[in-house]
Amino acid sequence: MGKDNLIRRGTGDYRRANLALFFAGFVTFSTLYDFQPLFPNLVSEFAISPTVASLTLSFATFALAWTLPLSGTLSDALGRRPLMGVAVILTSLLTLVTATLDSLPAILVLRLMQGIVLAGVPAVAMAYLSEEIEPRSVGNAMGLYIAGNAFGGMTGRILTAWLTDFIPWRSAIGVIAAISLVLGVFFLILLPPSRNFQRRPFHLGQLTASLVNHLRNPGLLCLYLVAFTCMGGFVTLYNYVTFRLLGPDFGLSQTEVALIFLAYAFGAFGSSFIGALVHRFGRGRLLFYSLAIMTAGLALTLLAALPAVIAGIVIFTIGFFGVHSVASTWVGFLATHSRGQASSLYLFFYYLGSSISGTAGGFFYGAWGWTGVVLLIFLLIGLAVLAGRRLASLSRGAESASPLCTPADCP
Repeated sequence: MGKDNLIRRGTGDYRRANLALFFAGFVTFSTLYDFQPLFPNLVSEFAISPTVASLTLSFATFALAWTLPLSGTLSDALGRRPLMGVAVILTSLLTLVTATLDSLPAILVLRLMQGIVLAGVPAVAMAYLSEEIEPRSVGNAMGLYIAGNAFGGMTGRILTAWLTDFIPWRSAIGVIAAISLVLGVFFLILLPPSRNFQRRPFHLGQLTASLVNHLRNPGLLCLYLVAFTCMGGFVTLYNYVTFRLLGPDFGLSQTEVALIFLAYAFGAFGSSFIGALVHRFGRGRLLFYSLAIMTAGLALTLLAALPAVIAGIVIFTIGFFGVHSVASTWVGFLATHSRGQASSLYLFFYYLGSSISGTAGGFFYGAWGWTGVVLLIFLLIGLAVLAGRRLASLSRGAESASPLCTPADCP
């Protein structure tokens, strides 16, 4: 890779690449999570349980989880830009089609297809940045891409919920689809062509062997369990807290409930703050601190006062983002080879936890109400604590030797 081919900070190509990938992140996560605030609407229209309604998100995240380990390798054979371009345009079109459907099974099939398509963005975008941006500017570019992810997820949830107070929920999904399609076209126009991409044939056998080797690493297995349990708990809380806030306990409107997703902004700040403390306190200690914050926030949501519940959601979100920040950077430290594939496995378990727990929470909600949901999340946090204790014992004395980095930008 020649230095002359790298995109430098301050150039037009740098600004276009950043903006394009911000749009890609926005489209990916706005179309992935736009159904989450609509579960009560689906329950009312289709006469289904909250558990069944949650499948509109779980199907997408389940398909995304299983496709992610393949997406990076496919992009090695097909190219970064083409794969991402197809993904952002196709998910926008699928969202548009979903807005026209009256059948729940048909909606679930399209959501499954969307999850498969969306796998063409997250790992591939990180690979593009690592290859095309000069090393000293990769961190800044990665930060903007991740900001697009967070902003897209938050906007998709808030805008969809807000619009349903004024227009039918299908029309709200159509608005998200139209915005995403426009941004997808801008992505294709703005993203500079790959200059340093080297095509490599797709070899399923090599990919499988590499993934199996990662799964034999006990430290990585602990991190994967942390990802599974904590993301599972996080999505479960947001899946079912809307039912409580809209219900007789508080009687909020869709617009008012949508504001809980602003907690993501606090979570993003918490993630940055906790990440900055890694060198001072160590990954293991900060992981436990973050899990304790999640537990404290979760306990507050059991109270009957609305301010306490809102504070609990914000505190829980800060703790989750802290856990995710620490765990995701730890993957790059523990992986002995193919760090990109180790990262894709982390994301696999991350979204698998979202799919399984996000739907299982509906059974707990149906049986024991909000208390049942909280019980499930407490159990998941407990498993994460056990995994963290095992991880700390495996990594004791080693973590201070490694600089903080993400799986995408670790050497």
